[in-house]
Amino acid sequence: MSSPNFIDYVKFCSRSGSGGAGSAHFRREKYVPKGGPDGGDGGRGGHIILRGNQQLWTLLHLKYKKHVIGSNGKPGEGGRRSGTNGKDIILEVPLGTIARSAETNEKMLEITEEGQEAILTPGGKGGLGNDHFKTPTNQTPRYAQPGEPGIEEWIILELKVLADVGLVGFPNAGKSTFLSVISAAKPEIADYPFTTLVPNLGVVNYRDFKSFVVADIPGLIEGAAEGKGLGHRFLRHIERNSILLFMIPADSAEIGKDFEILMEELRKYNSELLDKNRVLAITKSDLLDDELIGEISKELPENIEYVFISSVTHYGIDELKDLLWRSINN
Repeated sequence: MSSPNFIDYVKFCSRSGSGGAGSAHFRREKYVPKGGPDGGDGGRGGHIILRGNQQLWTLLHLKYKKHVIGSNGKPGEGGRRSGTNGKDIILEVPLGTIARSAETNEKMLEITEEGQEAILTPGGKGGLGNDHFKTPTNQTPRYAQPGEPGIEEWIILELKVLADVGLVGFPNAGKSTFLSVISAAKPEIADYPFTTLVPNLGVVNYRDFKSFVVADIPGLIEGAAEGKGLGHRFLRHIERNSILLFMIPADSAEIGKDFEILMEELRKYNSELLDKNRVLAITKSDLLDDELIGEISKELPENIEYVFISSVTHYGIDELKDLLWRSINN
């Protein structure tokens, strides 16, 4: 995924179709000059529907679709014939897509499974024909229901990347280099902060033809939970990952403090993130000898499994993949 093509936020006007009117018709045949009411019902207006598609990774195809309009239902006819329903509009979206009301920001629905369909904006109901309104005292009702109008609303779609492992760390922690080594992903890599501006996904091949998906989340900075940098835009992608892999470089002044800062940003944004399994990788460990590794190990946070790795020399990479696989399956 290249930066210009990864779109994780779109806003558009969704308008469902109106229902067709019921028919106020009476049966008229050659030998039945005064038949009873036989007006049919109007058809339902077209829904606006979201459908999950695991082949999609971005909302790019919806970026320039500012209005989505469903068709109206047809009116009912005589002979109790119902009008046809308006055509539904189906928008295919990546798994992990959330729909919100642009007016209230209230969450409306989310798509998490392949083929899952959910009605985003329901079409108006068709009106009842006069056949429904006959009674013993009113056997010739001359009225029928109009169809319900469609709904027009502004919708926000947000994409939260679905992955088994999410990489969490400050800019320049070596996340993109790590992803390029363990998968076929080709993220942009450079020695300046915020090289990664959008999530990158990589499929990691494991033993016995197994695999898992890793998401390189753009680097966090202190204050990200308050929106510093592009904090909220980055943090929402972490919510969908099963395992959080914290990555802190070996040349950090205080690895333990950096870890606590990252944890605090997650807590401020969404405390439920702290319930996820966590693994710590000390990157750029080719700079260390055994003595330094031993000293750093004493200062690392308790109650978290850790591995020293080097993406350049591949030191510790297989050990980390084993640890991630165990964590995913636990």
